[in-house]
Amino acid sequence: MKSSTVLIVALASLSTALLRFQCSQLVVQRLDPLVDPGSIPSSHVHQIVGGVCLTHSQFWSLSLTKETRTASTRRWILEKICRESRRVQPAHSAKISRIIGLVCSLHLFDRCIRLLRNSLAVLYFKARNGTYKRVPQKSQISGATAGITVYYMQDALYDTQQKSKVKSFQHGFRMFIGDVNARSKDKVKHFRQLTYTCMDNDGTREPELLEFPKRTCPAGIMVNQRFPTCWDGVNLDSPNHMDHMAYPETGTFESQGPCPASHPVRMPQVLFEVVWDTKAFNNKNDWPTDGSQPFVWSFGDATGYANHADYVFGWKGNALQRLMDTPCVVNCPAANPKTQSTAAMNKCAQKAIVNENVDGCESNFRTPKFTLFLIT
Repeated sequence: MKSSTVLIVALASLSTALLRFQCSQLVVQRLDPLVDPGSIPSSHVHQIVGGVCLTHSQFWSLSLTKETRTASTRRWILEKICRESRRVQPAHSAKISRIIGLVCSLHLFDRCIRLLRNSLAVLYFKARNGTYKRVPQKSQISGATAGITVYYMQDALYDTQQKSKVKSFQHGFRMFIGDVNARSKDKVKHFRQLTYTCMDNDGTREPELLEFPKRTCPAGIMVNQRFPTCWDGVNLDSPNHMDHMAYPETGTFESQGPCPASHPVRMPQVLFEVVWDTKAFNNKNDWPTDGSQPFVWSFGDATGYANHADYVFGWKGNALQRLMDTPCVVNCPAANPKTQSTAAMNKCAQKAIVNENVDGCESNFRTPKFTLFLIT
């Protein structure tokens, strides 16, 4: 859930908005409504942050026709179907599942705080004895519980002016970044700025690596995920959740590189920062005997090259566009945003739909038992 104090980077000469806020962890489970809609469980464990109205079939509704989505139905029927939505399994009729996704999106969506919905893979430590343990996270914002830090930028993070204009994402927009199957640098060279930073202290921000650090990291491992910023101006999604977005034709978003003609619309730079608290795993006597780094993503990648994330836009109305167009110091008072306290944010949680142990302490990573919740 988004922290109430929309934490804005207060820059003395700020012209327009640079947003920075914490999103608490809602649930850790094997569910991915963007890539595996309707699948219970999905292929690997994710941490889900953002809106509390997530269901496994939620995003199917967006593929239905406008006429279907606006059909009227009795309120008591809607409520009943939504209550039953979590019980639907993939083997059930696809039509029924789509209806459930439709109903929950239409009927419940507006009753939930809806800002963004993101899912990110979960990090595990592989001990020398063959067991696995889920790595916890630490917040970068005082008082917040786990989760991620999200940035929306109009220019580079270090640019104190933020003068460029950007167009906000639209309702129904979603995107994906990364390659779950990548295991080498060549496979990810076209994805820009999916990186790791080995933190010696809380202020460490470089160097940024494409693979997992090979050494112990006293203050944890920071994962940065910067999404593409050029939109084709037409499609809110694409079959692979990537083709409707592109990187600048030359340079980067930070250097104000121009968008390609095929994707001419400049969107905000979305950046996820996640700090994995690896301090408890810095004893090299617990690391693999061959000296290799011990961390592995929940889908089986021990290289780090398969770093990836989902983004689903969920801001209400034109709130994000107003914020991006308004000079923002703390809380952006000129844009009159609704806010939520950090304490209230920390109380936001979602009951797991997939009930299984996701914390680890299992051996033999590729056995069928472990496959149930860790690997494709």
